[in-house]
Amino acid sequence: MPTSCAASSLTSAPYRAGWIHYTNVAPILDPLVLPPTVTALTGVPTQMNAALLEGRVDIANISVAEFIRNADRLAALPDFSVSVLGQVYSVNLFHTCPLPELQRVALTAQSATSVALLEVLLRGWGLSPELVRDEGTAQELLARGYDGVLRIGDSALREWYEVVGPLGENASMTRLPHRDGGITVTDLSEEWYRLTGQPFVFAVWAYRKDAPPPPELLRAMRDARREGLGSLGEISQRHAAKLKLPRRVVQHYLWNFRYHLEEPDRRGLQRFAELLRPDHAELEWGPEITP
Repeated sequence: MPTSCAASSLTSAPYRAGWIHYTNVAPILDPLVLPPTVTALTGVPTQMNAALLEGRVDIANISVAEFIRNADRLAALPDFSVSVLGQVYSVNLFHTCPLPELQRVALTAQSATSVALLEVLLRGWGLSPELVRDEGTAQELLARGYDGVLRIGDSALREWYEVVGPLGENASMTRLPHRDGGITVTDLSEEWYRLTGQPFVFAVWAYRKDAPPPPELLRAMRDARREGLGSLGEISQRHAAKLKLPRRVVQHYLWNFRYHLEEPDRRGLQRFAELLRPDHAELEWGPEITP
């Protein structure tokens, strides 16, 4: 009897999701209605990376750097990603001198992938500035004496607009500015595209190989993505109010993203893995699952 009860308890345990709920995943997570069998918690990338690797959640939209570093333990959903071909606007190096003159760069502790991407790009540029962990806005850190500051996510998007905005009504949304007032904003995703000609994958939905997601969660995620991509105007309006940014800037930001892990995205991710860790384990995509 005790064995039977234990087995029953194990079977009924909820599947645990960990969400990094930045604006860039709003088209998936905003409309998502979790099945009754799934629970969720939210946090910044480093928190959700740790939660997944420590077994406190079963699936998370984690930084690809952690996915690559832990490819022996993790697999990724085969049709979900947060990827960009070109500018992303929210993974930014703010700097007050030309790139070749960088001496000290402040790094955020929130994202392993953005730091790893910066390191890959610095090697490609033949640069080796001192990299220091520190937190604060771009303006605050530059005022403290750093000549470069890495910022990510919603904060980076807002701070980019603080530097270059406000944009006039006739400003082209395909070539937005990246320099003003002595500060240059270098978009790391755009620099990756210049280096490789490939999309950059910032996140995948990774799960522990011993805990694949239930079909009902995949069905809910796919339904949410379909609804979200069809409602970008409404989602942009809502998040623009939270970010205190113009709606058209947020809508442009969101429609740049690629939310399916397609073959070009996989090639870009494989290239990043090769540059980040030549000895990395083979990346594993979960099987195509039809709920």
